[in-house]
Amino acid sequence: MRILRELRDGLQGVMALIRQGGSPRKRHTGASYQHASAFWVGFVLTTVGTVMQTPMYFMARDMDYHIAGMAMTRGMWVGMALVFIGLGLTTYSLFPRSRPAKPELSNISIAPLDDAKVRPSHLALLTVLAFAVVIDGMKPASFGFVVVGAEAEYGLRGPQHPAADALPIGLYPLSGIFGTMVGSFLWGWLGDRIGRRASILLAAMLFIGSSMCGAMPEYWMNLVCCFIMGLGAGGMIPVVFSLLAETVPRRHRGWMMLLIGSNVATAYVAVSWLASTLAAPENFGWRMLWLVGLPTGAVLIVLNHWIPESPRFLLQQGRDDEARAVMRRYGAVPVERPEEVSVGTEQHRGFGDLFARPFFGLTAGVLLLALSVGGTQYGFQQWMPSNLERLGLSTVDASSLMRNAAIMGLPFTVPVAMAYHWWSSKKTALVVSAFIGAALGAFVLLGEEITANRTLLYVFLVVPVWGIGIMNAVLAAYTAEVYPTSIRSRGSGLSAGSVKAGGVLILALAVVAFAAPSIRMTAAVGAVPMLLAVVVLALFGPETRHRRLEQITAGGAPGPVPAPAKTPAAD
Repeated sequence: MRILRELRDGLQGVMALIRQGGSPRKRHTGASYQHASAFWVGFVLTTVGTVMQTPMYFMARDMDYHIAGMAMTRGMWVGMALVFIGLGLTTYSLFPRSRPAKPELSNISIAPLDDAKVRPSHLALLTVLAFAVVIDGMKPASFGFVVVGAEAEYGLRGPQHPAADALPIGLYPLSGIFGTMVGSFLWGWLGDRIGRRASILLAAMLFIGSSMCGAMPEYWMNLVCCFIMGLGAGGMIPVVFSLLAETVPRRHRGWMMLLIGSNVATAYVAVSWLASTLAAPENFGWRMLWLVGLPTGAVLIVLNHWIPESPRFLLQQGRDDEARAVMRRYGAVPVERPEEVSVGTEQHRGFGDLFARPFFGLTAGVLLLALSVGGTQYGFQQWMPSNLERLGLSTVDASSLMRNAAIMGLPFTVPVAMAYHWWSSKKTALVVSAFIGAALGAFVLLGEEITANRTLLYVFLVVPVWGIGIMNAVLAAYTAEVYPTSIRSRGSGLSAGSVKAGGVLILALAVVAFAAPSIRMTAAVGAVPMLLAVVVLALFGPETRHRRLEQITAGGAPGPVPAPAKTPAAD
């Protein structure tokens, strides 16, 4: 009922905007909008427009939901126009009207937020962001399972039809992953420009609108829609981790972020389960993997009340009243103590600062690790189902094998998260990287011969399939901690974008070669930069465990780890 009332008020508000040129008054709660009316109207238009794409898909159930080559209906064209209008309204609604050119240094200490006890509001934020990471991770993970069905329906050139006189299926995942790479860089900038919360909501809206990818009858339409889907999917992760790092208590930051990040592996389990059940050829087909973006994105929008803006971002923008409101929401009583740790107004303003002193060595290590994660995730992991089918396994058996490998590795997520939190963030990243590199090295040495022994295949497959998900989480968490507030989202975006760049590289090679990359080649692409990253991060990576963000980034280079300060409010 509350949503319905807001939608009603939103329609009235848009009319007021047109008549008066103004905007509804926003509430200083950290969970409000710059232009609330425009946001909710945009949400409705985008959702309705997406739903209007689906009738032709469901009417094709007697044809196994194959709609390739069918003509777009008038309703679909109207719905597509509504989607783009809705996304435009949403984008407008989330951009601030103005921002101070040089915000004054705030006297509000951030220490109470860092030392607060864990409250239900923290757990609510953790739950909502965990859901966001799962639905975000499902987008790129789906490509490995849709290429077989899309190749057959559109008659494309690929592993199953290497001699077909048609476009290569590799363009499909390439367009999506290229979109995620662009989205990571773009949302990195947006997170520092319009805020962490607003960027998350914008990504969720793209999830809803781009889910119409599953109802597109032409291959080129799929490529366009999947690029747009990639924009949102690439932007979600870096902004989520920036928000978490800047909001949760420092003594719980490590395990909370790793717990959230591990949901990338959960997303892979969810996609592989959908691929072997709901989206199986005998049920709703491969297109359903895209259409689920509509309900999941809508649920995330409904849950947005539990996503506040980052207090650190608000202080950086000179919005002290809103920062106080968010801090109180999390049990932190704002105090004005200049001698305590406070958020300054650093003059870091662009991506170039990430490559200048004192961050150059650190950024080099992050980039190498990100490229290796991307090469493994979008090369080795994504093409493994196709490679297994090429070696004789059925579609269902290949999907089940990948799902089982991911499930078998899930229990190891807990000790990794605890090690990151209690032992060392830096050493945990190095150890996990070494294990993944060793497993990939085994595939480089054995190649396709390893598939002859199912037990041996499981042993070596669990580490990269599960491990690359947790390594992605470790990388995202670590990157969100090591850069200053003013460029934290950009740093996270650079890391996430570089992960996707590794995927773009290997997918581009697949398109040029018109075939799925081999098991040995995809393993090598992940292993080499990972070993180099271990060396560089060992030299330049700072320790972050239990340290305030301002202490980590003050010098920008590794240094001794001070003992956590004891305060009466510490948990």
